[in-house]
Amino acid sequence: MSTPERDNDIQRRAFLKGAAAAGAALAAATTATAAEEPRPAPPPAAANLAGDTFVTRPGSDFMVDVIKSLDIDYVAANPAASFRSIHESILNYGGNRKPEFLTALHEESSVAMAHGYAKARGKPMAVFAHSTVGLQHASMAVYNAWCDRVPVLIFAGNGTDATARRPGVEWYHSMQDPGALMRDFLKWDDQPASLQHFAESTVRAYKIMMAPPPEPVLIACDIELQETQIHAGTLSIPKLVLSAPPQADEKALREAAKWLIAASQPVIVADRAVRSAEGVRALVELAETLQCPVICTGNRMNFPSTHYLNLSENRASLVANADVILMLEVADSWGVLHGLGDPWKDVRRVAKPDVKVIHITLADFLMKSNYQDMQRFLPADLPISGDAETSLPPLVDAVKRQLTPARAATLGQKADGFRTQHREMKERQKAAAALGWDASPVTTARLATEVWNAVKNETWSLVVSDRVSWPKRLWPTTEYHQMLGGSGGAGVGYSAPAAIGAALANRDRGIFSVTLQPDGDLLYAPGVLWTAAHHKIPLLIVMFNNRGYGQEIMHVQRMANLHQRNPKNARIGTMMWDPHVDFAKLAQAHGVWGEGPITDPNAVGPALARAREIVKGGAPALVDVVCQLR
Repeated sequence: MSTPERDNDIQRRAFLKGAAAAGAALAAATTATAAEEPRPAPPPAAANLAGDTFVTRPGSDFMVDVIKSLDIDYVAANPAASFRSIHESILNYGGNRKPEFLTALHEESSVAMAHGYAKARGKPMAVFAHSTVGLQHASMAVYNAWCDRVPVLIFAGNGTDATARRPGVEWYHSMQDPGALMRDFLKWDDQPASLQHFAESTVRAYKIMMAPPPEPVLIACDIELQETQIHAGTLSIPKLVLSAPPQADEKALREAAKWLIAASQPVIVADRAVRSAEGVRALVELAETLQCPVICTGNRMNFPSTHYLNLSENRASLVANADVILMLEVADSWGVLHGLGDPWKDVRRVAKPDVKVIHITLADFLMKSNYQDMQRFLPADLPISGDAETSLPPLVDAVKRQLTPARAATLGQKADGFRTQHREMKERQKAAAALGWDASPVTTARLATEVWNAVKNETWSLVVSDRVSWPKRLWPTTEYHQMLGGSGGAGVGYSAPAAIGAALANRDRGIFSVTLQPDGDLLYAPGVLWTAAHHKIPLLIVMFNNRGYGQEIMHVQRMANLHQRNPKNARIGTMMWDPHVDFAKLAQAHGVWGEGPITDPNAVGPALARAREIVKGGAPALVDVVCQLR
């Protein structure tokens, strides 16, 4: 007897049977196509189904020409309809070379990859984002790049003309002002209304982006401009000529030199000061000429850790005794001279009340009212507007011209004392690292030491160097590329994709890439592991797996103590356990070689050695090490 329920069941089974047959036929056709790789037939002269002629020279082809003119090697994107035409043009018109399309599984990951790449390579890569939803996903990574002063070239697909939008999703995914989503942390943006406008604005954006301080820029790519036939007329691509970096005023540099030479205990504090090996050499020359100790904040590799004037760990005593402090692109200049207690917010002056501050920075040119990345205001006694790296050589020249032989001899007498301080600092670091050496979970100092032993014979780069402090303290760092700093804006989700972007840049230069990867950060967008495997990006990923958000645990504990409540409950909502995440299996699921979790400190070294050989073979590898919280 037939019932509505039975009839529905029969219809459902018939549908599934038909769908299965159709799927099998499609799979067979796909297999045949993949095997035979037939060339597509030329388009017929007749009209297509819509009654329009085929588009044989779309606007997106010209857009690719523009991008190629900028020497962009890679573009990372999660594929989307709003830039489908330029995507196709890159593959077939541009030959998928310069730029090569990198498949990202999240827009935030694509921007973070570009962020890491730019710091490692010294040039930007491009990102495609899908209008409203793509830009919203990408916004945290763009903010990180803004705070870190890193160039990222972002193209956002968008349907500007409402009458041309397809019904439904294309309306949800279009907007009238794409740049408005993140304009407060973009250096510049534009929404071109023609192809010629696109060419001029893209070249302009690149030029603006690369002028120090470098920052992200955004160009909207209208769907109609991409997909419509190029009509008769002349299109041209402007020549790209980058501006010379802004050098500090020579008179101001002479005054700074005068102060530094006369100082009895000067100190140099370098933050995002240099961008190249040349910048490191210039800073070394300045410090040696003055016999002046250097404090490196760790946001860039500004100064060799092996140099006797690198006394970063003696920061408190150096600042307390300084009579002149030269700051180079220091984001938090107030924080150099002060401390702020937590939770009582009590201000403690660290420096002398009469210390003189010289600050060479371009920060004044980046002020935005909404986001507070400028930190607390500190008026410098000698503020100098200029790019720190570009201004270092003329500052060195000014010092040498004013430095008398007698004063040079006096300054030279300081060298032995600084060598002793440096040696004692290193001995303290090694002694501190030895504490809990055989503990399980593994101490972060032991982890850093084991990783160093694995990479020390390679031309290495720690592509994200701010998550664990020990490498900066223990590893002999001498080259700019060896430590690339962190995210800038402290946005979680940066470390894994940025490491892969930097590893991509290092792959092309023969540099071995390694990263200490936080567990919580990787879980924001673990799909980036697949990107590394698919594009064969060699990277040694060493999990700093403390099975929780360590800093947040301490924040909640601090509040519990303040409120006189149970601090043990701070682990609720901050720890990742029950179940523990198996990061080796996570890596393997994405096509990455993985081993772990490792809790025995003596097993870390052999596992890293095995992983190193995988990476040297041209693939990513992950070793999961269970660590202590800090």
